[in-house]
Amino acid sequence: MGLNCGIVGLPNVGKSTIFSALTSTKAEIANYPFCTINPNIGIVNVPDRRLDKLVELFLPKKRVPATVEFVDIAGLVKGASKGEGLGNQFLANIRNVGIIAHVVRCFDDPDIVHVSGKIDPASDIETIEIELALADLESVDKKLEKVVKQLKVSDKAQLKLAETQKAVLERVRPLLQEGKPARSLEMTDDEKEAIAELQLITMKRAIFVCNVDEAGLRGTNPYVEQVKKRAAEEGSEAVVICGKYEAELADLGTQEERIEFLKEVGLEESGLSSLIHGAYRLLGLRTFFTAGADECRAWTFHEGAQAPETAGVIHTDFQKGFIKAEVYAFDDLIAYGGEQKVREAGKYRTEGRDYTVRDGDIMFFKFNV
Repeated sequence: MGLNCGIVGLPNVGKSTIFSALTSTKAEIANYPFCTINPNIGIVNVPDRRLDKLVELFLPKKRVPATVEFVDIAGLVKGASKGEGLGNQFLANIRNVGIIAHVVRCFDDPDIVHVSGKIDPASDIETIEIELALADLESVDKKLEKVVKQLKVSDKAQLKLAETQKAVLERVRPLLQEGKPARSLEMTDDEKEAIAELQLITMKRAIFVCNVDEAGLRGTNPYVEQVKKRAAEEGSEAVVICGKYEAELADLGTQEERIEFLKEVGLEESGLSSLIHGAYRLLGLRTFFTAGADECRAWTFHEGAQAPETAGVIHTDFQKGFIKAEVYAFDDLIAYGGEQKVREAGKYRTEGRDYTVRDGDIMFFKFNV
């Protein structure tokens, strides 16, 4: 699975505006469908108050945040699974991302064209999901034809795999026919692995992004409620973003100006921060830190990784020659007020190869190559 997040949705729902604000770059934006043809790719810093606090405590020469990649993909329309609009290109691009940020228009504006001629978030979501399900259905049908032939082979390993694939695909197919995502089917890890080669789009987890106008940030927004209900049904989450505000916020030069802007519009935090954190979590990514006078850095690792693997994030030599890791928790650093006091409290510890790294660990690796 790719370690990035694809921004998808119908044309003209605000995908490129949000992408531009995320990356502080200017993606092509216009008031007509299919403005984004080739996907824009941006590397986005992950906001982390823990890193900010480490910088305050260690006063390093350099501050390096964690990052996550976002991809702005062309808008999809009804019939995309059959090649309508930019359907074929859209589907090819979306297969390569790890998760999906599904942007849904949740505001009224007669001056901005809606591809369906009306604002209906539930219908918009259904249009996208049906097209993705139909595209996956085609892949499943083609694979089932091949699997049936493979059931005649004598090789036991190939036969076992074919039997597993057939059983899973026959359970997935009825869901796709109903326009439901493959991820809604409970599968074992072995079953997921068996059909991983198909790169089914609807197996990807999704976070819903409600793009609202200024008024939509205040009080109850019935459009947003529709999206939140759908997200809850899928066991996902929905974040609310005002693309216009986020674009203005991205144009400001300093952090102080951004904080002041958020106060003026009545927000405690940028909606984009919620999106970035949500995407980071859905990708199964977590953060450990290294901290000192030279540099405070946030490093990205996969949830469940052990100490040698996370050492390899810094350098492959660290993993090859791993001896041990000196570790303490960020929360302990704050609770005790400094690294020395953490040591005195017995919270500074040494861990070996089998240690499963935790989000928020501050680490120092010993290695020999």
